[in-house]
Amino acid sequence: MSFFGRKPATPALSVQDAVAMSKKGEIAIIDVRDISEIQKTGKAKNAHHIPLMLIESHANPSHPEFNKALDVTKPVAIYCASGARSGMAVRTLLKMGFENVHNIGNLQQWHSAGGELVRA
Repeated sequence: MSFFGRKPATPALSVQDAVAMSKKGEIAIIDVRDISEIQKTGKAKNAHHIPLMLIESHANPSHPEFNKALDVTKPVAIYCASGARSGMAVRTLLKMGFENVHNIGNLQQWHSAGGELVRA
């Protein structure tokens, strides 16, 4: 715990590191964009689609819609279209007890870092 009783921030994770970890299956990649955005641009290979408005239910192990790709003890990287919604999702997961959560920005940054894209 840091001053003011808050958890210290998660150390930054580069998009390149997230791509490498994803290729090895060492991190969960979450796309929090709407389905219409994914249909237009595709998504990161191996990414799980969890729209921002559903992140709390899909990240809650006691909820029927829990996404088993998420684990509070394993790293999670989140992206969206601009980095704003992924930032909100990171804050939500940290409040829910996830400890190793990263905002890796947007899909274009993923692709520029060597990450593969797939069409939905």
